Amino acid sequence: MLKKRSFSLSRHRTSVALEAEFWAVLEAEAERSGVSLAALVSSIDRKRGMRPLASALRVYALAAASRSP
Repeated sequence: MLKKRSFSLSRHRTSVALEAEFWAVLEAEAERSGVSLAALVSSIDRKRGMRPLASALRVYALAAASRSP
């Protein structure tokens, strides 16, 4: 099931729907990095290029999960 979160990115409000498992990885990665989830999402948003935000977040989460022990 998808879980929707809302963020302000580049002064625009946007909502992203991801599976709870992806949000869990992103939240853990934000905590590990010492930043808020919103700050992590904003950072990923700035680097995503033409990729949809939801896809960029999933790719980031998969990469982060593969780095974890």
